[in-house]
Amino acid sequence: MKSYPYYVVDVFSDVRYKGNPLAVVHTDTDLDIASYADIAREFGYSETSFIYYSQKDKALKVRSFTPTGVEVGGAGHNLLGAVAVALLIKLDIFTEQQGQQFVLIKDDVIGLSVDQSQPNAPLVGMHQNPARIEASVPAEDVARALSLDTEHVLFEDLYPAVVSTETTHLMVPLKDAAALAAAKVEKQLLIKIAEQYGFEGFYCYTILKNDPHYLAHTRFFNPGIGIDEDPATGSAAGPLAGYLLQKGYVKAGKDYKILQGEQIGRPSVIQFNAGHDGTWISGPAVIVMEGKIHI
Repeated sequence: MKSYPYYVVDVFSDVRYKGNPLAVVHTDTDLDIASYADIAREFGYSETSFIYYSQKDKALKVRSFTPTGVEVGGAGHNLLGAVAVALLIKLDIFTEQQGQQFVLIKDDVIGLSVDQSQPNAPLVGMHQNPARIEASVPAEDVARALSLDTEHVLFEDLYPAVVSTETTHLMVPLKDAAALAAAKVEKQLLIKIAEQYGFEGFYCYTILKNDPHYLAHTRFFNPGIGIDEDPATGSAAGPLAGYLLQKGYVKAGKDYKILQGEQIGRPSVIQFNAGHDGTWISGPAVIVMEGKIHI
């Protein structure tokens, strides 16, 4: 039997029991796929991340799995929480990177920025590639899958758009906060649409014209990999930021905030700064528990 330390962090929050909970297991090497899947299922969070420092790659290596055993990549809460844990347990992950700060996840190199002015809740920024609009999806199909009227799936000139950065999600504009709250998932319809158009999850959002704190409120659904609703989804916030930049709803180089997770009692704040060379997604994370897991 072998034991590894684990930590549970709340991501995109500096307050415990808010944000998106993530289990992070600190290993000393890669594990076999069956062990990753077993441990992720045992924790039961939307994702579980596994970290160790690779001397060969001179970087923190991260792998993340859902409870159904699906491996995920991208710069989302699974990566942010993993980096935050590495910082909080004082792993030396940047010394050999010659002034750069980066991490490897599924062999993708993700640039990082770190602010540790809050010692118990470091603010981690993750760089995502420029957004690409891949396709549009008929509003009536999306509305049916969300149990809404078609007239609710709109906002000015915005439409349901498949958008990619490191990951690919459907950006779903909703008319107002009432429509966002009323959305009710028809899982099989969502899965069918995602398979048909080649994306992963549905990122529903409504833009707030007069809110001094948040650009938008959002909800994320990805039943195809076992996520009924996610409290905070950095891998979807990046595509949304890039899409809104291209459509003229945000300004390049300006900081914005998104509020996600209110409907499920886990309010999370995702910060972004979009530019033509990509988007920075940022947020804090705080440890809520720790222990050992046995294999």
